[in-house]
Amino acid sequence: MNSKVSFSAASRDYQAGRYTQSLATLNQLIDTQKDAKTYGLLAKNLLQLGFKSDAAKAFGLAADCAPQGAFEFLKTAAKLHLEAGNDDDALLIAMRNLGKAQEDAELAYIIATIYVRRQRRDLLRPFKKILSESMNPDHMRLAALLLSDDLMDETNQQLARNLFRRFPGNLAFRFLYLVCVREFNEFDEANKHQAPIDAALAKGEVDTLRKDNPFYHLHWCGNEDLNRYATIGTQPLDPVRVGYRRGLPHTWSDKIRIGYMSSDLWDGHATMKLLQRVLELHDRNRFEITLFDHTQPEFLEKNVTDRSRWGKIVDTYGLSDAAVLNAVRAENIDIMVDLKGHTSGSRASSFNQPLAPIQVAWLGFPGSTVNIDLDYVIGDHSVLPDVAKPFYHEKFLRMPESYQPNDPANRPRPQPVTREQLGLPEDAFIFASFNGNRKITSQVVDSWCRILKRAPDSVLWLMANTSRNKENLLARFQANGVSAKRIIFCPRAPYEQHISRQQAADLGVDTFPVNGHTTTSEQLWGGLPVLTVKGTNFASRVSESLLRAIDLPELVADDLQAYEDLAVELALNPQRVAGYKAHLREKRYIAPLFDAERFCHHLERAYELMAERAKQGLGPDHIDVPALPPRTEPFGSNS
Repeated sequence: MNSKVSFSAASRDYQAGRYTQSLATLNQLIDTQKDAKTYGLLAKNLLQLGFKSDAAKAFGLAADCAPQGAFEFLKTAAKLHLEAGNDDDALLIAMRNLGKAQEDAELAYIIATIYVRRQRRDLLRPFKKILSESMNPDHMRLAALLLSDDLMDETNQQLARNLFRRFPGNLAFRFLYLVCVREFNEFDEANKHQAPIDAALAKGEVDTLRKDNPFYHLHWCGNEDLNRYATIGTQPLDPVRVGYRRGLPHTWSDKIRIGYMSSDLWDGHATMKLLQRVLELHDRNRFEITLFDHTQPEFLEKNVTDRSRWGKIVDTYGLSDAAVLNAVRAENIDIMVDLKGHTSGSRASSFNQPLAPIQVAWLGFPGSTVNIDLDYVIGDHSVLPDVAKPFYHEKFLRMPESYQPNDPANRPRPQPVTREQLGLPEDAFIFASFNGNRKITSQVVDSWCRILKRAPDSVLWLMANTSRNKENLLARFQANGVSAKRIIFCPRAPYEQHISRQQAADLGVDTFPVNGHTTTSEQLWGGLPVLTVKGTNFASRVSESLLRAIDLPELVADDLQAYEDLAVELALNPQRVAGYKAHLREKRYIAPLFDAERFCHHLERAYELMAERAKQGLGPDHIDVPALPPRTEPFGSNS
């Protein structure tokens, strides 16, 4: 008997692939022989039989018995825990060996993967270098995901360039490099390295896009059909799990319980400048509002608003997906709303668990949230026309006016300001763009150049994020024969000042394929008309949605030529622009765009319509919310 119950017998069985027999021998042996090699072989057998969690525990026990080589056992245990979804166990082991993580790419990968899942990106900086220098493709891919986060970080820019230089054939690194050069308006470099991608797409090779980041992809591709292929960092949606979630038993109450999930739940963020008033106005007799908040502490420290006015706050910062699921389930949420989609700081992947019977995308991401289990996307007839339906897995929930809420109560009103105070020419027609610089493509600059040449007494007032942006933009204008004197740069400004300064311009000129979103509604609030061009996907149709909601559809040009023609026509007829400015002043407190109360009523009706279907056991379907009668009296004071 003893000759059979031996380590060598168990080892022979393992080598011969008799894992069950080897395991049986080791289970007897372990009573008397608790050492690293016995536990190590036990772990290997468990792993071959598919028991990753048990194998991880056995490797952990091997480490406890091993005076030498314990670290390798622990690292393997952490790696298996990660693969098995036991993030807490993996992180516990990794953090005990944190000192080695900056030199050990495998350990860095484990920690960084978990931090990414939990959106603890503030803790990732120490691991970026080792991951980007690793030869392991998984490590490099993770490094690429980390680097796309803070594009102003000089180390990120350098690492993105280094990765692309090392592996020029790697599509993920090419796309990452393009994100960086677009951020700084390096037009020639962007066009040069975009060319092979365009050539592949021209041949129908759409899988090329699977290595592109869904958010940054929108900044160069306005093709709604192609947008759904940009899926790096996501896994395909499992229809069986979707069906399982929708079929779970659920207890409804008299009130509809809404959960909003976001990392932007502080008053200085653009999302909250839109959403704050709607949250305050929700009818607490009919709705319970819970905010699942994973905002970074550094931003919460800047918040001055009493956030309890928005709803009950459940802190999910740094939690695992499993812990997020428990937090949502504890509130028995009926409708879970993801406010982030595929943007930085998102926890959208947690929606691939059964969080709630109804799961909805809204506001944060202008498109289909690919590979995330969402039943509906909230939009309107401008951003989600019928022709877009084939390109979304979500059903359309269309608001009757704009999908974008706006806050007239907490947003500062524009104060009088003169051109002289801002250093602007008194007698010129001033075009303006306050959009983020990465939205300004070479095609946009070339279009603006054609406008400026045809409107001789005009200048362009442009916001520049950095001196590099300013230099690169100016070089493109000059290469097109536009004098530097006709381009006036301004920096970012404090919010109150920015709202007021916009009115000093004559006409906002929009970007494409990504329009101004919050930027456009801020310009309209500040009294500046905005000219846009009809878009081809959600991100390029937002300004149209906003202009229609303030009764200015005539500022939506049918195509690029019409956009340029209308810009020139308005520059030559400033009295028409004066009429648009008067229109904005008159409509600010009566048109739907800034009517948060009206918007809230429409949104609540949307939630009721979704809930009614679910209660009847019906699956999601396209819903168009009916409009309330138009206002005849202002909702606020013009004073």
